[in-house]
Amino acid sequence: MRKILVLFYSVKSNTEKMAKLIARGIEQVENCEAIVRTVPKVSSNCEITENAVPSSGAPYATLDDLRQCHGLAVGSPTRFGNMAAAMKYFWDGTSSVWLSGDLVDKPAAVFTSTASLHGGQETTLTSMMLPLLHHGMMILGIPYTVPELSTTQTGGTPYGPSHLAGSENNNPISEEEKQLCLALGKRLATTAVKLAA
Repeated sequence: MRKILVLFYSVKSNTEKMAKLIARGIEQVENCEAIVRTVPKVSSNCEITENAVPSSGAPYATLDDLRQCHGLAVGSPTRFGNMAAAMKYFWDGTSSVWLSGDLVDKPAAVFTSTASLHGGQETTLTSMMLPLLHHGMMILGIPYTVPELSTTQTGGTPYGPSHLAGSENNNPISEEEKQLCLALGKRLATTAVKLAA
């Protein structure tokens, strides 16, 4: 069984919804299991700490989750064209995984949600690729053979799925955005299986 880690940070639930769609795509591939994890918030008040287990939703990711995965999808909302601080903070603590080379040659992919059409979706996706490249991972995007990449009027890039949430955060994930998430999950899992063979 190939374990594909879907690691996300979400505030308004859109990135979490995308993570669940990617997980569905992963599980369409035989002998693949999606492991969905999140990261805790970062607080500017150093006296506040998160509980060891979230009150609801996906469990927090551990370094062992990274070590044991056969592939990885990373998602974050857009923060001024960059990944959210919580996701960056998580990656800043992965030096031991980097030193051991546990992620080298594993496939990885990225996804994001943003409030505005030109709100930095693609730069956010590339910002999440940087630590993955430093870990020696192989980055997968979405090829244009996925028809929704050419027809979407909302989110979606060849770098990875994106969602246009709107300034009031009330846009549902479009059908094209859903299909792009499913396609990426399936591609990630299929690649992990091929690499294992």
